Amino acid sequence: MSDADNPATDAHEHHHHHHEGPGYVTPQAAIEESEPEEVAYVIGLYVGTDVDAPDFLGVVDVDPDSSTYGEVIDRVEMPNRGDELHHFGWNACSSSCHVEGLERQHLIVPGQRSSRLHVVDTKDRRNPELVKVIEPEEVFEHDLSAPHTVHCIPDGKILISMLGDRDGELPGGFLELNDDFEVEGRWDAPGEIEMNYDYWYQPRHNVMISTEWAAPKTYYPGFDLEDVEAGKYGRKLHVWDWENRTVEQTIDLGEEGMIPLEVRFLHSPVSTHGFVGAALSSNVFHFHREDGGEWRADKVIDVEPREHDGWDMPVPGLVTDLLVSMDDRYLFFSNWLHGDVRMYDVSDPANPRLADRIWAGGHFGPRHPIEGERAVHGGPQMLQLSLDGERLYWTTSLYSTWDEQFYPEEGEEGSVMLKADVNPRKGTMELDRDFLVDFGDMPAGPARAHEIRWPDGDCTSDVWL
Repeated sequence: MSDADNPATDAHEHHHHHHEGPGYVTPQAAIEESEPEEVAYVIGLYVGTDVDAPDFLGVVDVDPDSSTYGEVIDRVEMPNRGDELHHFGWNACSSSCHVEGLERQHLIVPGQRSSRLHVVDTKDRRNPELVKVIEPEEVFEHDLSAPHTVHCIPDGKILISMLGDRDGELPGGFLELNDDFEVEGRWDAPGEIEMNYDYWYQPRHNVMISTEWAAPKTYYPGFDLEDVEAGKYGRKLHVWDWENRTVEQTIDLGEEGMIPLEVRFLHSPVSTHGFVGAALSSNVFHFHREDGGEWRADKVIDVEPREHDGWDMPVPGLVTDLLVSMDDRYLFFSNWLHGDVRMYDVSDPANPRLADRIWAGGHFGPRHPIEGERAVHGGPQMLQLSLDGERLYWTTSLYSTWDEQFYPEEGEEGSVMLKADVNPRKGTMELDRDFLVDFGDMPAGPARAHEIRWPDGDCTSDVWL
């Protein structure tokens, strides 16, 4: 492994110190200079429930010194029903820290089912405001639909992975917005890939890696094992030339890499190492660039399926989300069906070591992980870690139709948001028994809760040049 690829080479060693825009100069600066998070932005949705109300962006008070700690203190309702808000992201991050005048102020909040794009101004952090809506027809003009991952990219532009064409079939692609939140056009040439899902880029190495779910019309109705057998779900990584926007290599992960979802590079911009979780196969792959320039991916974590009285087959863990701590030392991932969150030491990324885990909900965790509090039905799902690596939060909803299949109580009673206190020095986690956000207690009725973001940047969105 070359020095440039060595993940142990700390991010603060890179020499980009010109800082006039949003974010932090280095990952180490994010750890040292950030303040503890006081509010979290969390997606709440009513799609697939009996509640006739629009989805919303919730503001959760996560300041333990606040009188409203653990409560949803504000909600930004969207103007339409049925969007299925899902993943969302910032207009700017540390990749734009050299751009004078740009601020990390606006959230881009797509509707996964509607293909509608919402722009929310968070200048007032506790009272954000919807300021713009891009209607689906404008997205369909570029033969794209079903927006998923939103990343800010250098110079203030925004890139969104799109999972289908205008009809919800394959292929997917990428949509680009400019810094005025106008659709700039299609980022990629049509036909570079078939399936799409998540992506992450590492500009210093001129590379982007994207993953695969399925065509929207395949996963919208719910999960069907026959679709897997018919080859309608993905198992490949696509390695892109970031500047030329072309796929240079495709890695087939095989049967052990079925449905590769979230992909994360290490935060250090000198590193070419990263991880991707294969949801259905319930494995984690480590990928990196070899000395010859080719990329490879190897399975490094295998979550064994477990027998369950209510299932005809062993229950897979279903690795639905993962993230890397800002210091690149720990990998966290969720097993949505099993009901546990795992913490691995990835100081040697090719040989992760299980450090700790917490059980809460799911099919094998406690239904009441916090005594005296409401039941937790879904398993741990979307994760978010504080920039200093000491507080891990998660929600329990995956996708409305999939929730209905595996955890029907989620739609009836709503999701929860939980938290663990993390000790990075000892490599341990402990469930915070004073923190449970009850999305079943919303004014319009029980809501599902999905992705989480911080105003000052995230372990799942910030990229460095």
